[in-house]
Amino acid sequence: MIANYYAKIAGTGHYVPEKILTNFDLEKMVDTSDEWIRTRTGMRERRIASEEQAASDLAYQASLKAIKKAKIKPKDLDMIIIGTISGDHPFPSTSCILQKKLGLKNIPAFDISAGCSGWIYGTNIAKQYIENGIVKNVLVIGVEILTRITNWNDRNTCILFGDGAGATIISRAEPKDISRFIDTEITADGTHYDLLIQTAGGSKMPASKESVEKNLHTLYMEGNKIFKLAVKSMQIACELLLHRNKMDIKSIDWLITHQANMRIIQALGKRLKIDPNNVIVNIEKYGNTSAATIPIALDEAIRSGKIRHGDLILMASFGAGLTYGSLLIRL
Repeated sequence: MIANYYAKIAGTGHYVPEKILTNFDLEKMVDTSDEWIRTRTGMRERRIASEEQAASDLAYQASLKAIKKAKIKPKDLDMIIIGTISGDHPFPSTSCILQKKLGLKNIPAFDISAGCSGWIYGTNIAKQYIENGIVKNVLVIGVEILTRITNWNDRNTCILFGDGAGATIISRAEPKDISRFIDTEITADGTHYDLLIQTAGGSKMPASKESVEKNLHTLYMEGNKIFKLAVKSMQIACELLLHRNKMDIKSIDWLITHQANMRIIQALGKRLKIDPNNVIVNIEKYGNTSAATIPIALDEAIRSGKIRHGDLILMASFGAGLTYGSLLIRL
């Protein structure tokens, strides 16, 4: 189908909590070491939300920055989409809470549960609405406070996660704009749903004394299996877009992947045969912030001047479900 309009990323913003949890702090909590964490994950520290902060608070701060960068007002927004698995409440959606904080009403606001692929999924949806001419400005956010559902007794997973939010304004591009979405792809393979899961708290296993005592409300992950699937799925998603648009990896200025593990990022880069200098990485500072990793990395790279107007950017993510997807844009 031929689009009526083009969509573009008009503004970005991110927010991370002030509290820092270093690898040395984790050494005092579980049987691990700074060297073990760095060599296996590439992480040195991560941010931890305060007791007073909820996902909507982080999303609000990131949103204000993205709105300002896009040079629009909150009232110019036509839709809010949030990718999260750690929202303020099971319901209502965190996007509706954010809508109130932004002083808005009478526009669609909804959350997406696609794990770490949440921002990619949300951006894909926003693109369709923009291209069809239904809306002009969509706020898409990836936000997580995963430290609230982390099992701090599990040395293999508690070292991985941090809190943060990344926001983007997806807007209608003017005919003269070189900035635009070129292509996107989202998909899933539910046969692997049980490899990354929060077992209790839903309709299958409601909260009980036993579920709390057994830590079933925390995140469970089979890391080795996820590693292999992550690299394979993101490679497929990236190569699909390149092939579909008759492009070579050498055409890409920047690759931004989900910041889950440095080894995954490196393995994907080698498979795609991209120069490591063209891969955006900030995992050492924030750890895995799930749906927020890509928009945080994108905003940081733009604000530092690393990524510039006109650059061609390929992004890819994978997450619980298992979901995965990719995004090809010219900024």
